[in-house]
Amino acid sequence: MTKPASVPRRRPSWAGRNYTLLTAAAIVTNLGSHGALIAAAFAVLDAGGDGGDVGLVAAARTLPLVLFLLIGGAVADRLPRHHVMVAANALNCVSQAAFAVLVIAGEPQLWQMMLLTGLGGVGQAFFGPAAEGMLMSSVSGEQVSRAFALYRMAMQGAGLGGAALGGLMVAAIGPGWVLAVDAAAFALAGALRSFLDVSHIPERAPGGGLLSDLRDGWREFTGRPWLWSIVAQFSVVVAVVGAAESVFGPLVARDELGGAGPWGLALGAFGAGTVGGAVLMMRWKPRRLLLAGTLCVFPLAAPSAALAVPLPVAGLAAVMFVSGVAIEVFGVSWMTAMHQEIPEEKLSRVSAYDWFGSVAMVPLATALAGPAESAFGRGPSLWGCALLVVLVTAAVLFVPDVRNLTRRTKEVTVLPAPRVADPVASTDAESPAGRLG
Repeated sequence: MTKPASVPRRRPSWAGRNYTLLTAAAIVTNLGSHGALIAAAFAVLDAGGDGGDVGLVAAARTLPLVLFLLIGGAVADRLPRHHVMVAANALNCVSQAAFAVLVIAGEPQLWQMMLLTGLGGVGQAFFGPAAEGMLMSSVSGEQVSRAFALYRMAMQGAGLGGAALGGLMVAAIGPGWVLAVDAAAFALAGALRSFLDVSHIPERAPGGGLLSDLRDGWREFTGRPWLWSIVAQFSVVVAVVGAAESVFGPLVARDELGGAGPWGLALGAFGAGTVGGAVLMMRWKPRRLLLAGTLCVFPLAAPSAALAVPLPVAGLAAVMFVSGVAIEVFGVSWMTAMHQEIPEEKLSRVSAYDWFGSVAMVPLATALAGPAESAFGRGPSLWGCALLVVLVTAAVLFVPDVRNLTRRTKEVTVLPAPRVADPVASTDAESPAGRLG
């Protein structure tokens, strides 16, 4: 009797149940959210707002994100992370559904749109650190880089598809219904995340309050030079790149390249580059993780320089594609280093400090872009953005840990960072008022 052929696995061994659920939920939310960003802008304009009002609604989301990120990280390390993620998804679902109802009913007020968008920012502040900690705890072994690369590829691809589909849906059925679809996407993603299994994560010992957790995360953050130096670097990089692409890019496209179409093509090329970079990192495993990643930050100066020239549309698209590839190389390398070096029970708090550093300066840089153009001119301002990216990235390479941190091939126990001086007295965190619950 012939032995039956074995049934091939539908997914690789490193893509376990939690990882699969997290990836599927991320695809759903990215499809909805990227379309909703377009829908929110058009909802403001259709209600009689102008570009300044669109900026106010966008800022209403960013400000709560910055304010609540560190608290969100501490909460995510204290409570079951999937509970935090589901609660945040529920808040996003309710706020987007209310936004959709207002828009569909007609005549939404600016303050109402800002309030509901701000609630979405609060949800993201709690969701982001919990999701990053959950993802990193869901994979192990030598294939973690491949897992992170596939996850990021799925997210980036869904974001590209969501933006394209969202634009078409806004034109076909109106922004209110696109916001309603996003609310449904949050509901579906929250349902998927409710099935996550956290039995492998040991329960935290009782004791300490929220302030104590924040201080513990701060010690972990400041005790690793590679960590705080790269976060400081990206606080500048993200801010100036964001200002160049959100403020100067549309202006250059309008005045020099022929309008919104060419700029949309350039942004699409960047998105395609991120997918290509994730595909590359599915196979490439650089031994010096942070050295390879940091060297790939230098190309992020190129889009600002290309806009300063400005290059023709084809050249700009090529530059944006390369920078998309480069940022994914950094992103996968960074996630792998975090997974390898940070203790599991502190992942969300450290991720929160990472997120906070990356977004804290974005509103300031965006606000200063206009005055910088008036004072120095558009071209010099863009060259200044490019120069800042190069300077802070070169500075990070002087940190020995950035150059020398290497990929491990075996699982090892990760030790906490060395204790550093705490500028705040620890007794405050141990008072009854400093405890959570």
